[in-house]
Amino acid sequence: MTAIQVESLTKNYGAVRALDRLNLTVETGVVFGFLGPNGAGKTTAIRILTGLARPTSGRAAVVGVDTAADGRVLSHTIGHLPEEPAFYPWLTPLEFLDYLGRLYGISTAERRARTRELLEQVGLYESRKRRIGGFSRGMRQRLGLAAALIHRPSVLFLDEPVSALDPAGRRDVLELIDNLRGRCTVFMSTHILADVERICDVVGIIHRGRLVVQSPRESLLAHYAAPVFELEAIEGESLSCWADSVREADWVTAVSLESETARVTVKDVNFARRELLTSAVTSNLALTRFEEVKPSLEDVFLRLVKEGVS
Repeated sequence: MTAIQVESLTKNYGAVRALDRLNLTVETGVVFGFLGPNGAGKTTAIRILTGLARPTSGRAAVVGVDTAADGRVLSHTIGHLPEEPAFYPWLTPLEFLDYLGRLYGISTAERRARTRELLEQVGLYESRKRRIGGFSRGMRQRLGLAAALIHRPSVLFLDEPVSALDPAGRRDVLELIDNLRGRCTVFMSTHILADVERICDVVGIIHRGRLVVQSPRESLLAHYAAPVFELEAIEGESLSCWADSVREADWVTAVSLESETARVTVKDVNFARRELLTSAVTSNLALTRFEEVKPSLEDVFLRLVKEGVS
């Protein structure tokens, strides 16, 4: 079953086109990573998918529910964590989640059990009786995630869910999201590419309001990530001269230098395995490291956004 279906979605803000005939399909049960540079249209797309904005044209449906027409049904189907969630500052987490549970018609016994379960999962149970007004941004982010999950939604929308968290908090929240796989469809917008690479099944990259590419994570890396080698040498000046000579080779795509490390992107990985090290030795480079680097999602993202290919 399809969890999210977007067809020719367009959104204009005056003369600015935030979304430009966006087409997107997300299958049920996956963790979907929604990537794009600032201003690409990610937040606008999430606002339309959660019923907070209406498209200029086109259609969006979540679990078959038209996001522009069936707001009440949609609100019971989805959970939503915006980038900066808002709360009633005089309430405690216990009171806030109980209040939300009442709005969703959850029974008293289930509200209590669900509230405790979620506060433990997001690491806020010890702070359950503190006023939310005194919470840090990271604590509010955790509470926002619990609030988005209180009614066991079919689809969960997350807009930069870990941007305010410290490394330990990021790890815990990502683990929670990872555990939702198969039980809830997760649509996650983020700029932290390492997080997407860690937990997302499928990745969609948007640029200037259009979908550049959508693919399973591993297929995306295999198809678009260019082979990269890194060489580290003791003498940066010698490495720089060597890099200038290698840059002219027809089997080399790009060479970048940072301090005493050269990063070489190649067209033919097998040829590079033979020639790069031979070339470095011939040039009398005092190497401390020679490594074939695993392609990263960041490499793919930067390439696709720059080239605009699909």
